[in-house]
Amino acid sequence: MANTKSAKKANRAATRRATVNKNRLSAIRSTVRKVEEAIVAGKKDDAVTALKSAGPALVKGAQKGVMHKNAASRKVSRLTLRVRAMNG
Repeated sequence: MANTKSAKKANRAATRRATVNKNRLSAIRSTVRKVEEAIVAGKKDDAVTALKSAGPALVKGAQKGVMHKNAASRKVSRLTLRVRAMNG
């Protein structure tokens, strides 16, 4: 347990950041899930629209430190390839 005043404050700040990061990551996963559901359903227009919102969300998550830059880039790349490969 934290004993000093500064350690207690750092603990409170870490808790706040963890909550914010958890919410950001959840939002990112939701946008990615929308793209994947549209791909499975075979709705290319919906998939393209969802990808346009998922891409920037992933990049912003990487900028904020919620996820690694390369992981975000890889997800965007793979989703884009899957959407392009769709028929229709």
